[in-house]
Amino acid sequence: MAINKMAGKTAGDAGAGDEGVLARCAVAFTRWAEKWFPDAFVFVVLGVIIVAAGNLATGAPVGAVATGVGDGFWSLIPFTIQMSMVVITGYVVASSPPVLRLIEWLARVPATGRGAVAFTAFVSMAASYLNYALSLVLGALLVRALARRQDIRVDYRAAGAAAYLGLGATWALGLSSSAAMLQANPASLPKAVADITGIIPLSQTIFLWQSMVMGLVILLVSVAIAYYSAPGDAQARTAADLGVDVTEAAAETGAATRPGDWLELTPILPLVIVALGAGFLVHEFQNKPALGVISNLNTYNFFFIMLGLLLHGRLRSFLNAVSKAVPSTAGVLIQFPFYGAIAQLLTQVPGSDGQSISHHLAHLFVSLASGGTFPVVIGIYSAILGFLVPSGGGKWIIEAPYVMQAAIDVNAHKGWAVQVYNAAEALPNLINPFWMLPLLGVLGLKAKDIVGFSFTQLLFHLPLVLFLLWLLAPAA
Repeated sequence: MAINKMAGKTAGDAGAGDEGVLARCAVAFTRWAEKWFPDAFVFVVLGVIIVAAGNLATGAPVGAVATGVGDGFWSLIPFTIQMSMVVITGYVVASSPPVLRLIEWLARVPATGRGAVAFTAFVSMAASYLNYALSLVLGALLVRALARRQDIRVDYRAAGAAAYLGLGATWALGLSSSAAMLQANPASLPKAVADITGIIPLSQTIFLWQSMVMGLVILLVSVAIAYYSAPGDAQARTAADLGVDVTEAAAETGAATRPGDWLELTPILPLVIVALGAGFLVHEFQNKPALGVISNLNTYNFFFIMLGLLLHGRLRSFLNAVSKAVPSTAGVLIQFPFYGAIAQLLTQVPGSDGQSISHHLAHLFVSLASGGTFPVVIGIYSAILGFLVPSGGGKWIIEAPYVMQAAIDVNAHKGWAVQVYNAAEALPNLINPFWMLPLLGVLGLKAKDIVGFSFTQLLFHLPLVLFLLWLLAPAA
């Protein structure tokens, strides 16, 4: 209802004279970012240099630091391919004729530019509770569809930032939570973590009533901020203003003129493959916990490939969509290896005392925590480390042994400790270009275009999340 009320305001309500404080702040931050915010690749290069300098400062040999860069550089290749496939398969499904019709229908719901931004935020965050990758691609294509409307002026930057809120606000509180899924699945949980924490069921993490209340509050606040920070008509910069082409070319299927064309155009081949894929998925759900199957990124990508084949119905249409999606993965492919090097330097290169940088950081923050302050202290720590190691599951494996031991030592609720990590994990995403890359590729934007609006969200999210983590903390 709140979304409809927002969307129902008249276009005149968004005039320049009605620009609120949040809108002026977001525009000011964005103008600053447009001038000073570099390409996302600069951040990852600076990250490598800063962490390497930190290693040297702790007494690590130069050779060990250089070796750490090389050893870590390719460590995220499986994840790199997975995330690239998330973009490709998500785009393929979302660009299929049936889903495009659904997105076009959704794009007709808002009645004003500001309402469109708020609506995008709601759709993105709601989808992220099911799967973070879905929220990225669905949100991005919804923004493109909204930008094609001629009856409202949608600020393309604000809408892009709103589409990113699934990753920047709520994803880790839902079924995509890598930490919660790892803790609930004994087959996936590393022994070093399991020996300390034991198995923690989802009923004690993402399905705690405190966690669900926190997720709802964050969603509502984020939608409101998205609405009030969006520029009005006079200040809005549309996709056309930014030089972004949002037209969607019709699928090129053509007619069969030779036997090879017939194979590309027949629906028989895709249906056979989809039937085989469906058999595999049925087997997975019959023999594994449903939540474990859903949380597996390989299975998720497999499902979307099969769904894409089914929705396109023709191999030629499917491959045309893949070709259009591949350029959107460029940032992911070149930057993820550098993040792998950063993770290696943080966790695997010991200083003169034999301890890594992450170990020193952990003990610094954990030493400050008591039972009452534990959620806030660990939340701050996880958010800071999350900017340098933007991987929910990988970072949890790094943090879990000492964070969960600290939770036990101060008699904190173990499941809530996981949720502290989850809620704080999303905070740095709001300004970290790492997770923006798939979205930006689809939108045709740079990080500097949306970071002013996402930074505005961060100004509210940081105190709100830390307060909720403290206020809602259940007893052990």
